[in-house]
Amino acid sequence: MPLLTRRNLLKASAVAGAYGVGLGIAGKFGPAEAAPEPQLLTAVKTEAMLTEIGPTREIMSWGHDGMPPVLRMTKGRPYAARLKNGLDEPTTIHWHGLRIDNRMDGVPFMTQPYVYTGDSFDYAFTPPDAGTFWYHPHCNTLTQMGHGMTGVLVVEDPADPEFDAEVVLNLRDWRLGGDGQFIAPFRPRDAAKSGTYGTVRTANWHREPQYDAPAGGLVRLRIAVTDVTRIFSLKVEGADTTVIAIDGNPVPKRFPLDLLQIGPGQRLDLAVRMPDREGAVATLEDIRGTTPKTIASLRATGSSLKREIGDLAPLAENPVAKADLSAAEEIPLVLSATAENTATDSICGTLGYSFWAINKVPWPGDTPDPTAPLAELKLGKSYVFNLENTTPHAHPIHLHGMSFTVISSSTRQVMPLVSDTYLIQPDEKVQLAFVADNPGDWLLHCHIIEHQKTGMTSYLRVS
Repeated sequence: MPLLTRRNLLKASAVAGAYGVGLGIAGKFGPAEAAPEPQLLTAVKTEAMLTEIGPTREIMSWGHDGMPPVLRMTKGRPYAARLKNGLDEPTTIHWHGLRIDNRMDGVPFMTQPYVYTGDSFDYAFTPPDAGTFWYHPHCNTLTQMGHGMTGVLVVEDPADPEFDAEVVLNLRDWRLGGDGQFIAPFRPRDAAKSGTYGTVRTANWHREPQYDAPAGGLVRLRIAVTDVTRIFSLKVEGADTTVIAIDGNPVPKRFPLDLLQIGPGQRLDLAVRMPDREGAVATLEDIRGTTPKTIASLRATGSSLKREIGDLAPLAENPVAKADLSAAEEIPLVLSATAENTATDSICGTLGYSFWAINKVPWPGDTPDPTAPLAELKLGKSYVFNLENTTPHAHPIHLHGMSFTVISSSTRQVMPLVSDTYLIQPDEKVQLAFVADNPGDWLLHCHIIEHQKTGMTSYLRVS
């Protein structure tokens, strides 16, 4: 369920923590030794009612009840999952934002084989970081993600401050026609621009859902943008709201949520101080566009708990290595359009076009013979991405396997946020510093999936 009371949350944390008793951890990002009994995630097609309108339809999910489960694990404790593929096509799982062993990253050809129909694959790792993350396939991504295979992943830290409730929101669109059934996942003219938007907007597979929370209490609102295209400009009306984490990592300094833009692949943790009056409503809105759109709301219940956001203890920093800027090597990353049309057929899905490029190379990925790595990095060395967006569109750029720190931007002042996904604006130049501390081949791509699948993809080799 997306709403947890503190009592249920503590109970869930205790169960998750029990998995790690007496278990060792292999290597910095190595798989867990003597991993716990794996959680079964079965990829299936199932009938589901996605919204309050229209008939049921066949979607893809990790289970038989439509919406994927919110997966929970504990920082520093081993976790295991078994993917069983009941689809009629290959699939995998990518654990977006988790710094784990390369063999567990879920990218076909690059880190693991396809999981074919009827086969299974065991994932085992120990998450080093607490925060809000998510999971999705990295195979035929536009269709599989567009048809339902996006789930939120919460890594808990037993030392986190006390909240009175938690609400988890999975934000995504669906491309449905007038009959409520799926329509074509993209239009080429839109893929060559900002991307093809869905026709029905949802939070947790519902339009404008409302959740009860204690009046005067503190709610941890975890938001994951798992949509394949949409960028949100978020604000909350009716309650004091503070940003406490972005992309799984605590912000260097908390600030009120007045307006914050996040794109596909990004996550946001908010502390919401509920109104004191029972029945009062706090509304999460997307104000990008001409008129505000309600995403979800929280309704105050019971007598006021009279909590204060200012009394909320800080979140612990995640153990992300800090780059040595004095010795860091710079890597140019130029995002651009391309006139080439070099799309490659792939069993994992191709859109048949090349519209985008990184450093003038369009690579749609998912091919057994990829281009050379964007750069070959030395394990343990510090680097800085000099990322430049020469296009008129924003791009959420995601790095697998490692986290970076935002150093500077040519267009605005930036906090030194630690992240794995950066939403770069048109004509912006930004510096992102990181330590190449996780060996393997790691994907780097735009998380607007049409952009990813039509060329804005590359990878780094760390050895």
